Amino acid sequence: MTSLGWGLIGGGEGSQIGPAHRLGARLDGYFKFTAGALDHRPEQGKKFGVELGLAADRSYGSWQEMLAGEKNRKDRVDLVTVATPNNSHYEITKAFLSEGFHVLCEKPLTMTVEESVELARLSEQTGAVCAVNYGYSGYSLVRHMKAMVNRGDIGAVRLVFAEFAHGHHADASDADNPRIRWRYDPEQIGVSAQFADCGIHALHLATFITDQRVQSVSADTVSLIPSRQLEDDAMVNFRMSGGIVGRLWTSACAIGRQHGLTIQVFGETGGLRWAQEQPNQLYYTPVGGRTTIIERGEANLSPEADKSSRVTIGHAEGMPLAFANIYAELHAVICEQRKKGNAISSSLLPLASDGAESIKAIYAVAKSGQARGEWVELN
Repeated sequence: MTSLGWGLIGGGEGSQIGPAHRLGARLDGYFKFTAGALDHRPEQGKKFGVELGLAADRSYGSWQEMLAGEKNRKDRVDLVTVATPNNSHYEITKAFLSEGFHVLCEKPLTMTVEESVELARLSEQTGAVCAVNYGYSGYSLVRHMKAMVNRGDIGAVRLVFAEFAHGHHADASDADNPRIRWRYDPEQIGVSAQFADCGIHALHLATFITDQRVQSVSADTVSLIPSRQLEDDAMVNFRMSGGIVGRLWTSACAIGRQHGLTIQVFGETGGLRWAQEQPNQLYYTPVGGRTTIIERGEANLSPEADKSSRVTIGHAEGMPLAFANIYAELHAVICEQRKKGNAISSSLLPLASDGAESIKAIYAVAKSGQARGEWVELN
């Protein structure tokens, strides 16, 4: 096995997402954490990087310093993860792709459709992989859902219903908390808040499982806390390329909900239901039959599920393990590309083209919400 060098930008001390990336990237030994620019405060970032085991000369004070320091090294990092605020994703990802680094960028890929399309083209031109961290697609039973749909276990899919609702931003008195306020600031987050932050994960699962793209949307978006400039709740109807009808609800004000990511897929001959807070169980109901609980890790599941199941049956699967499956897929794609000398695709790895489709959906939902639910085409 070839261990590749890995660098992290953002995700520093106190970050919500940084630990999941550090665990996921190193879980299988596919990547070695060798460089980082972990904080917008240079000295704190350098100090934290050294505490995590980075060499002092590869714990950088900024991403610009990291790019300058890594690009001419013979042992430079192979993959860079961008885990910074949304409004910096495009600039950082473009800079590293242009120098031939493979990049995994946190979602959303960019702030505008044009920027996301440009990064997809740049990835094609340079041959450098540009992936987007839709990490929930790394869960074993999500991949099994995709396999079941692809092999026709529930017939042609008619309807998808997805949710990503939580209540962690429901307290109006907490609206000025800087850890929350930035999520509703158009300058930092773009044209959408809750849908771009959470709803887009649910929408991506719909496209990932069905292998269909979203063509049009009709959205009702609202700021339940009036002081917010952007929406904290949205109900989105969508139509997909193969005729599937979709419904999606996302909210930050659903008090009592913790994470609330669920997806249901209904076909001609059966239905499937999965919830991220109970990731070890997938519910399958054939038409006219009883509901069966499929357990992660049990025998005779799909190859996609078997390969991505990390712990024995009955033990909890968690988000870092799902992230590890994303990193494992990245490692396989990068190594295969080195052998064959050309770009390698993967049906399990969310790429820049998927990220671009998500940005189109974000803008379409924002436009539809402003037009009180008018149907908007993504293209």
